[in-house]
Formats: sequence, C-alpha cells, structure tokens
Amino acid sequence: MAPRKIIIDTDPGQDDAVAILLALASPEDIEVLGITAVAGNVPLALTQKNARIICELAGKPETRVFAGCDAPLKRKLVTAEHVHGKTGLDGPQLPAPVMPLSPGHAVDFIIETLRNHPSGSVTLCPIGPLTNIATAMQRAPDIIPRIAEIVLMGGAYFEVGNITPTAEFNIYVDPEAADIVFRSGAAITVMPLDVTHKVLTTRPRIQAFRDMGTRTGTMVAEWTDFFERFDIAKYGSEGAPLHDPCVIAWLIAPDLFSGRKVNVEIETQSELTLGMTVADWWGVTDRAANALFINEVDADGFFALLTERIGRL
Repeated sequence: MAPRKIIIDTDPGQDDAVAILLALASPEDIEVLGITAVAGNVPLALTQKNARIICELAGKPETRVFAGCDAPLKRKLVTAEHVHGKTGLDGPQLPAPVMPLSPGHAVDFIIETLRNHPSGSVTLCPIGPLTNIATAMQRAPDIIPRIAEIVLMGGAYFEVGNITPTAEFNIYVDPEAADIVFRSGAAITVMPLDVTHKVLTTRPRIQAFRDMGTRTGTMVAEWTDFFERFDIAKYGSEGAPLHDPCVIAWLIAPDLFSGRKVNVEIETQSELTLGMTVADWWGVTDRAANALFINEVDADGFFALLTERIGRL
C-alpha cells in the first residue's frame, strides 16, 4: 500500500517533536508533504523555528516547513511555557536551524495541497491549536470534501481538562477554530487526553531511547526528561503523557487503538467551560456522530513502535 500523504500542523513542543520524528522515520507508511506551524505552546516565531530544528535532527532538511497563523481567530494567544519551557523545546541545547522556512503562508499551502492532490488523498494531522485548519476551511470551503481525514490531538472527555478544569490546551487556545473544524463535516479522528494519558514516559521507556546511543535517541530522552517533570508534579503519575505521537501512531498502527464514533461539540460561550469538548459518549442526545473519539491504547505496543522508528534516525 502506498504511504499515506499527510500535512502535520504543529506548535512544537517536545511531544510534537517526537510526533514529527516518528512520521519522518516512517516513509513506508507516511509521506510528509509539509509541516505547517501555528502559534500555541509558544509563539509562532518559535514554533516555526522548532519545526525546522526537528527536521534537521531527523536528517530531513528537505522537508517543507511553513509559518501559519500567529494568533487564534478571536482571542488573545495563551501559551504553555510553564510546560515546555521558554523555547518550547527546552531541555538539551540545540543549534539554530540552517534549513530555510518555505516561502508562503501555511494556510495557502494547506489549500493548494488539497486542491492539487486527488480528492481524498491527503490527511491533515493537527497536533496544536486548530487555527490554521479552520482558517483554510473558512477561506476555501471547497477543500473540505477533499480532505481524506483529520486526525488530531485535542480535547478530553473522562480526563476533562489540563489547562482549565474542563478544557484541553489545544482546543482551549482557539475554541472557535475547533468549533469550525468539528462542524465541517470532514472525517475526524480525535486523540484526546483520555488516550494520551495512557502512554506515559516511564523510566524504562525513556532509557530505551537513551540506550540507542544516537543523537536523536538521546535528544528524545532528554526532551522527555524535561517535559515529564510538569505532569509528574501535577498528576503524581510515573511519567508524562506523549500526546502528539498518538496521532502518527494511529496512522501507522491503528490496531493499537480503539474508540467510539460519537458527537463532539466545542464550548465557545461559557467562561466556566470554554474550550470543553462535549463528547456524547453515552449517546444521550440525538446529535449525529461527527468524530471517532479514541479512548484506549496498547501502551507497550505504542512504545515498541516509537522506539523502533526513532531508532532508525
């Protein structure tokens, strides 16, 4: 089977970095048409820079990286330096990227790519706020039926929130954008906190990256060392959830995951629950299902895949 063509929309972030590395290490399964940066974990100036740093680390400087939206559709940007550090990739020191930023705006790249490839052949993989994706949909509604699938990291149901009591960070940063995407009619698969909190960076799992003896393996180990401190302190867990790589792992090995097709609505009005993903898990409304909401994962299988692929770089 031909590799799946994808665009990764991202706000790196240490876990975004691992997701990008997993995709770039898996050419038999995934063809990365481009990476589009958005403001989120840190401002756009850093997310587009970080995306290029990651591509160079993977030995893939030919990857096209585009800068996108620098603020949410209607709100002031909320960032997450308290989790990811002031650069978004705090931990080990990394040189500035040599590879250039691709010319043009990320939203234009998304629109042109979907128009120029056969309908149903390009999957969008947003692992940050949904501003770029929603903006593309607003600007060019003709692209929506051309999207093969949107596989995104965001939201929660049983785990509720990680940035507020009820909201997950990616959705909270731009709830209006998320609302546009979930109402679009595109096929959507969601990797919420309910599944990402089940893939934890335990000591043996981090050590497996370090034991590779490669620059990439060491970087992943050091990134996760830095990244996990926040979640261990917050949740009392044995490690941090690797949120964003779940999106790429789903594309490569969907049998590792399971979930349920449900209706998901985004709260955009309430001050108390702004950004909440209201998932009708138990089917108590008559609202039509609009997303496959993943809630289970084979964590050992996930880390076996991740370790094998990162070991290639």
